[in-house]
Amino acid sequence: MSEHSKHWDLRTELTINVLRSFIVDSPPAPVSKVQKMSLKDPGIKGRIWISKVTMPKPEEDDIRQAVFKAIEKLKEPGEAAGGYKEPALLPVEAEWTGYRAGATKQSVELKISENQKYTEMMREVSSPTTILYFHGGAYYLMDPATHRATCKKLVRLTKGRCFSVRYRLAPQNPFPAALVDALASYFSLLYPPPGSFHSSIDAKHIVFGGDSAGGNLCFVLLQTILELHRQGLKIKWNGEEREVPLPAGVATCSAWMDVTHSSPSCEDNRTYDYLPARSVHPEGMEFPPCKIWPTSPPRKNLYAEDAMLCHPLVSPLAAKSWAGSCPLYIETGTELLTDEDRHLATKVASQNVPVVFEEYEAMPHCFAMLLEDLGGSRKFFENWASFITQVTQKPGTVTTKGTKIKARSLEEIELDVKGLSTFTEEDVKKRMMERVQKTTMKQPDAMSKL
Repeated sequence: MSEHSKHWDLRTELTINVLRSFIVDSPPAPVSKVQKMSLKDPGIKGRIWISKVTMPKPEEDDIRQAVFKAIEKLKEPGEAAGGYKEPALLPVEAEWTGYRAGATKQSVELKISENQKYTEMMREVSSPTTILYFHGGAYYLMDPATHRATCKKLVRLTKGRCFSVRYRLAPQNPFPAALVDALASYFSLLYPPPGSFHSSIDAKHIVFGGDSAGGNLCFVLLQTILELHRQGLKIKWNGEEREVPLPAGVATCSAWMDVTHSSPSCEDNRTYDYLPARSVHPEGMEFPPCKIWPTSPPRKNLYAEDAMLCHPLVSPLAAKSWAGSCPLYIETGTELLTDEDRHLATKVASQNVPVVFEEYEAMPHCFAMLLEDLGGSRKFFENWASFITQVTQKPGTVTTKGTKIKARSLEEIELDVKGLSTFTEEDVKKRMMERVQKTTMKQPDAMSKL
């Protein structure tokens, strides 16, 4: 009798409503408590190889300075310099992930060194494909450990390997800390620091992959690289001046393109999503005070300083040019983020960037990771992995294509990618600015709340 019955089965209805009861219907919990809960490691078990590594920071500061140069160059004319906290350059932790075909669902992690685990993993890797993966979690939640199942599926389907990054989380480490970690991780794959388990990986075999906020990080890392190309910059890395090549592709799931939540779908698609619609927190979400929030000096947004929310390296929806980009795969559902994913797909296609766009009818945010038994979920993972394989093994063959996948039948309906969004750039920019003004007008008083 549910209004969703023509699209959802009972398991989906129950799952989404239980999630919604925690995320939307319950009062916000302290950020530190939620973050700690989300970082719990479930352990390593089953058909998966995990090799934990820490990539040392380079001798030079060029990675950090390159990010700062990209940030400043991408600002609007007349916009003041700075406006963000410059993060330190630190070692980056990550997990190599591979498929352990000879194991069972009950197999436990072998008690061998991390280097030995990597060696054993590589015995089963039969493809040159390497996925540089950034997990979701609104930039303040979760970890590579929470996304092992997703990475395992991707490596099983691509027969490659995954490098899942433990980038620094907000609010303790606001923008651009995660971006600095992402660029350093990419360089660690291209130009391995001394003591690395892996040898140098060609950029043509690397794909940036991520979901939600991790999808955002994929696109802002790509935009950073494009801006460094526009500036003609190279980066000094452990004694050598290095090129900043494009990856083979970028492949995302429910990517968060607009941190301001300004798109109409942030309200209109609330029926199918478990994330809180804009009307739930019309002036932005307010969290109870804790040891990590609010910050001092205070800001309204967990991830970035309020003045930076419309910057292209915070909200890639605001980026003006994607010309020269590698091929892109953008997936969305009928979710809060649909409009922003549609608009970015339309923009890049109009700039002659090959893009594969898929929209899954009546499906919520990152549905395939939550509803694993749905036919649409299996189809999505197969298509996600297929794109990754194509760009790394058959470069130059991706052509722009849009598809809507029906909920139950999985019928495919062709979409005109260049016509997905009817919004103008002026519409988008105006909405984003208005949303920022509305949500940052009342600054929290850190001391009074504490």
